[in-house]
Amino acid sequence: MKRALIVIDVQESFRARPLWERISNPEIAEPVNRLVRTARDQGDLVVWVLHTEPGSGDVFDPELGHVRLLAELEQPLPGEPVLRKTSHNAFTTTNLQQLLTEAGVGELWVCGIRTEQCVETTARLGSDLGYDVVFVADATATDPIGDLSAEAVIERTQAVLRDRFARIATVAELAPARA
Repeated sequence: MKRALIVIDVQESFRARPLWERISNPEIAEPVNRLVRTARDQGDLVVWVLHTEPGSGDVFDPELGHVRLLAELEQPLPGEPVLRKTSHNAFTTTNLQQLLTEAGVGELWVCGIRTEQCVETTARLGSDLGYDVVFVADATATDPIGDLSAEAVIERTQAVLRDRFARIATVAELAPARA
């Protein structure tokens, strides 16, 4: 079965927000880069997804220049799709499903920013569409929500996805350390 790594919203827009100082993993580029290198080494498809809100005037408005991958990330290689979405999940407002179908993909590794929002909704929809989904929890990041710490949000997300919508994995389980 072919596999794809879906890198969701690991973008400068989040760093441009005041909440960035409270994000659970400000070094998210490091584990995501390990996954990207592993996916490439194994011949998997790598798909990059950016959240955009055209005309909003905020950090997700492409006109302001923040809708771009974090500078520390491995950058897309030629042939790696870079999709722009306007919904929470990576499927609804993009051609992601078409790309995955054309590539014969059956398994998804998902990672990115806003563990409980865009990454979780992509995992759920991917599962509903019949993909085997692996949620790479330590390659996600989020902010506290209300009285919940970011860690509690991540724990809750893993609990509701585990064995229902996705297999929960760590970067170390999926991406062997390089010598």
